[in-house]
Amino acid sequence: KIRRGRGPSSGKGKTSGRGHKGQKQHGKVPRGFNGGQTRDEVVHGVRGFENQFSVDMKPLNLEKIQSWIDQGRLNPAKPITIRELAKSRCISQVKDGVKLLAKGSEKLTSPLHIIASRASASAIAAIEAAGGSVTTRYYTPASIERIIKGRTDPIHSMQSQISLPVEVPQEQKEYPIRLPDPTGRKDIEYYRDPAHRGYLSHQLEDGQGPSLFFKTPGFGTQVARKTRSKAASAAENRIW
Repeated sequence: KIRRGRGPSSGKGKTSGRGHKGQKQHGKVPRGFNGGQTRDEVVHGVRGFENQFSVDMKPLNLEKIQSWIDQGRLNPAKPITIRELAKSRCISQVKDGVKLLAKGSEKLTSPLHIIASRASASAIAAIEAAGGSVTTRYYTPASIERIIKGRTDPIHSMQSQISLPVEVPQEQKEYPIRLPDPTGRKDIEYYRDPAHRGYLSHQLEDGQGPSLFFKTPGFGTQVARKTRSKAASAAENRIW
C-alpha cells in the first residue's frame, strides 16, 4: 500500500489534496458522519422516489381457488366475488383489490365464474379453457370494506352491464351505498379493454381501441374543413 500525502520528503505527495491535519487528512470518514451528532438520515428521514400511482393488489393463484373448491369452501356454481373470497378466508387484508395469477393453472378443473380487480393473461386463458369466465371491475379500498360487510353490491354499479352465465342470487335487501365506477383515465382505459375482460368493454364499438387519448382512425366526429375561394379571400382583404 502506498502512503500518499505524508510530506514532501516521501516523494509520494506533500498533502495530495487532503489539506493539513485532521481526520480527513490522516484517515477515512464514514459516509454520513456528522461530527458525532445525530445523523441527517435520522433527523430528516430517508427521502426517495414514491410512485403515487402504484396499487397494492392481493395476489390470488388458481391453485388456491381450486383447493378451496375441493374443500367445499367455495361454490363454483355461483359467481365468486371478493365477498365470497373474504368470507371463505381465501384472501385477507385486501387493500386496493385482488389480482388473479396463473400459478397452478394445470390443477384447475372446475369451471368457475369469478369477478376480480385484475387478472393476468395466462390466468384468463386457463379459466376460459376450463369453461369459466373472468370479469375485471373497479374497486376502491372503501368499497371493498363495504362489500365484505354486506353494505355494497359486489358486482353491479351504474355503468356496469355484467352478464354472467350462471344465475346471480337476488338478495331482498337494498344496499345503502352503491358501487363506484372509475374516474381516472388509466382505470377507465384498463376496464374498457376487452383483452382484460373489463366490465366497461361494452362501451366500445367493434374495432375501437380502449384509449381515451389516442383516437382510433374512423371513430369519433370528423370536422369538415371549410375551403374558401381565391375570389372570396381577395374580397375580404379589400381596404375600400
